[in-house]
Amino acid sequence: MSEGSGASPGAVHQFVPALIPRDATGSHTLLLRDALRRAGLRSEIFAEATHDELLAESIPAERYPQVAAPGDVLVYQFSTSSMVAELLADRPEPLVIHYHNITGPEHYEAWEPDIARRAADARRQLRLLAPRAVLGLADSAFNEADLRAAGCGRTLVVPVLSDHGRLGVPPDPPTVAALAAGKAAGGADWLFVGRLVPSKAQHELVKALWVYRRLYDPRARLHLVGLPASPPYARALAAFIDSLGLADAAVVHGEVSDAALAAHFAAADVFVCLSQHEGFGIPLLEAMGTGTPVVALDAGAVGSTLGDAGVVLAPAGALRVAAAVHRILGDPRLHAALVGAGRRRAGQLALATSTAVTVAALVDLVEQGRAGQPAPAGPPARAVTPATTSPTAGSGRR
Repeated sequence: MSEGSGASPGAVHQFVPALIPRDATGSHTLLLRDALRRAGLRSEIFAEATHDELLAESIPAERYPQVAAPGDVLVYQFSTSSMVAELLADRPEPLVIHYHNITGPEHYEAWEPDIARRAADARRQLRLLAPRAVLGLADSAFNEADLRAAGCGRTLVVPVLSDHGRLGVPPDPPTVAALAAGKAAGGADWLFVGRLVPSKAQHELVKALWVYRRLYDPRARLHLVGLPASPPYARALAAFIDSLGLADAAVVHGEVSDAALAAHFAAADVFVCLSQHEGFGIPLLEAMGTGTPVVALDAGAVGSTLGDAGVVLAPAGALRVAAAVHRILGDPRLHAALVGAGRRRAGQLALATSTAVTVAALVDLVEQGRAGQPAPAGPPARAVTPATTSPTAGSGRR
């Protein structure tokens, strides 16, 4: 923005279907709001729904027309269907879509028909908004392809804003003690962090653990951390674990605090992700940043998120996953190489870099509006990382 002009600062306001703590989109939205304010812009968050913990951080979305001002730029944090999309479709302000991906209805149809319908509606809303957006921000090249297919003409790939340094908090003592008690009996600790939903495929992790225990390590354990977001799937997973005799080995911890999550990463020997759909994968980033080697299914944006910093399998059946984990844990040189590569990759996707690129793109739009310039056409010639290691992200916190 121009200094000393006497004009009021420009505004970039964000819209989100739901502002939720410990959620990828919610955390990104709050971090971006704070960065925009530090850049001298006015910035508020308008939400359809807000968790009680964050009520002071947002304004109901339907109130925006009462406070709208000339020169506003609007950013929609898009990850699901919402009345916000219909509101923004009729607004005259320049619109930016920050697309965090939509998990397709096919992943939910057999488990959660209502969620499947909502996912289908989200795809319709993306097609409604994308052609009118002056810019589409995508967490990954995988997500960028969705934006372009929906009609967004100008896109920029930039990783989701995620403060993975938050895992540097002191680990939760009771969680540390509980995990240490398990380790005392011997065996490797597998970790996966993600919502308990069909697309995250925790059942495939259970299968792989069953094989691994029989072939390599009969005392190995699997820790599943994440919000049980699909009750039918959670019940089926619990029954599956029991049927395989793994009730004491495959533990569903649910959603945990940052301190407890830090304890889980500190105790983990390997992070295993067999998710069938990821637009980026923040837990992958957290695993790399904490020095935990990664084995993952090559699905969605997983491969480009990891780059050369993990073992990426395609396909990833239980035998292949078990063998990959065994190789990593049995080869100190490979283990060390993956840990080093992971830390480097996490550094490439650092919060400061993503924040600077995102804020610069939005400031440009504000400046163009103040100068009376039309929105630019065509794709911008910049991205945070080279296409060969283009970062990528998923809907929902984990």
